[in-house]
Amino acid sequence: MPFNKLTDEEIRVIEKKGTERPFSGKYYDFYSEGIYKCKKCDTKLYSSKSKFNSGCGWPSFDDDLGTVKRVPDADGRRVEIVCANCGAHLGHVFEGEGFTSKNTRHCVNSISVNFDDEDKSNKEQAVCYFAAGCFWGVEYHFEHLGGVYSAVSGYMGGDTLQPSYEDVCTGRTGHLEVVQVEYDKKKVSFEELAKLFFEIHDFTQENGQGPDIGSQYLSAIFYKDEEQKNISLELLDELENRGFKVATTLREATTFYEAEEYHQDYYDKHHKVPYCHTYKKIF
Repeated sequence: MPFNKLTDEEIRVIEKKGTERPFSGKYYDFYSEGIYKCKKCDTKLYSSKSKFNSGCGWPSFDDDLGTVKRVPDADGRRVEIVCANCGAHLGHVFEGEGFTSKNTRHCVNSISVNFDDEDKSNKEQAVCYFAAGCFWGVEYHFEHLGGVYSAVSGYMGGDTLQPSYEDVCTGRTGHLEVVQVEYDKKKVSFEELAKLFFEIHDFTQENGQGPDIGSQYLSAIFYKDEEQKNISLELLDELENRGFKVATTLREATTFYEAEEYHQDYYDKHHKVPYCHTYKKIF
């Protein structure tokens, strides 16, 4: 069967049995209800019901769905855990630590798994795109907002196919640094997201954002449909009427290219807060 394409960092962990740094994975401090699947082959591995906080720095589970295989580790001391279907490296399993009644801890690399929401019947998922300078800070603010499933750094608006960070930094591809926001419309509206967008950056700056100067750092909203477009126009008019000289442009969404792994969850991985994106209430 065909497997999912992996990034270089995913290959390092999943195929070459590496380990991501503690406290850096996106699912370490994450407790939504759902199913964790193998990043390589989509096999269901763990239920969120078996997840617990061990304080070890990696996602911890005290049981699996019968699809995780145990293999003696090459170091002769530990027991490796792999996907029983494709052999993808997940992490290691430990017993006798007393964290839960099952006395078992599957220590899993976040990068080895994907998460699927278990109950989508009560949710209405949508996506939108914002550009507000360096995507690290923009991603941080949206990812920590209630009702948001995920915020992913990437590139949009240019002509080059599959642009790299180095390509975009030249300013010649036409792409902006953009954050893709997936959210539950029943918990947070596009209008609320757009207002937050304006409140975390200087939407009057014309040549970039803060110290980051260049076309890739311009302020823009990329709308997916007429509803997002009309709400954005209303907010732009409101800001103009209040005396702001708005530099933000409104553009139709095009192909979104996810940025390299080292750009994702940057501030959370480094245990920092954005230095150039701070919240300032406007609305």
